[in-house]
Amino acid sequence: MDALFSAENLFTLVMLVALQAVLGFDNLLYISIESKRAPAESQRKVRQWGIGIAIVLRIGLLFVVMNAIDYFQDVLFHFDLFGLFEGSFNGHSLIVLFGGGFIIYTALKEIMHMLSVDDIEHADNGGAKSVASVVASIVLMNLVFSFDSILSALALTKVFLVMATAIVLSGIMMIALADHVAEFLKKNRLYEVLGLFILFIVGILLVSEGGHLAHIKLAGYAVEPMAKSTFYFVIIVLVLVDVVQGQYQKRLMRQKAHEINDPQVHAEVS
Repeated sequence: MDALFSAENLFTLVMLVALQAVLGFDNLLYISIESKRAPAESQRKVRQWGIGIAIVLRIGLLFVVMNAIDYFQDVLFHFDLFGLFEGSFNGHSLIVLFGGGFIIYTALKEIMHMLSVDDIEHADNGGAKSVASVVASIVLMNLVFSFDSILSALALTKVFLVMATAIVLSGIMMIALADHVAEFLKKNRLYEVLGLFILFIVGILLVSEGGHLAHIKLAGYAVEPMAKSTFYFVIIVLVLVDVVQGQYQKRLMRQKAHEINDPQVHAEVS
């Protein structure tokens, strides 16, 4: 315990919590969107239970990764389909590929649902899934997001207590923020579309990273991972486009309302 309070470990702890906060944004977004699949009265409990269970499992995953990291890098199998598709898959690449694919599927499914419903204002998906299944989905994806953050943490320190403390602190932060993010998305429905497309890009990021880890080649061309700088640049552009479009739409609505309420303007337009 004394080692935790050394100057070096305290500095590392702050760095790890900050790292977990940055890397946990997409996770928090997924939790807020996925929790809507549960009955309305249980959504807050679902977020708390999902993150709480994931914290415990994250610490267990940390212990496993620290003691068996080499096994995750060992090649499990090689696949070659006449040179059109080939790759060497290990545990790490399979976890990242599965997580990325599942996030892409979830984002596309929610986007299609938003386009197909008749009553948008009341299409909260409440009751579409049981509490247990939503909690399980949140825990599973939390672990997928955790894997890369744990590997990043191992590059900063090898002290288990420091990393475990960072996981607990970042988990508490997520529990505190999850309700606010979910409430913001509920009150600002237009931002749900932005959130889903951000999740979609996160999925592409993970799939490209997993494909690189598995040395996948498509018709002889290697899959390259999306650079983190490119990812953040795309997210910034998406947010700016959404903000500008929102402001422009409000301006058009005000202008239209003015034309309708002003008979003279309405007559000139006609």
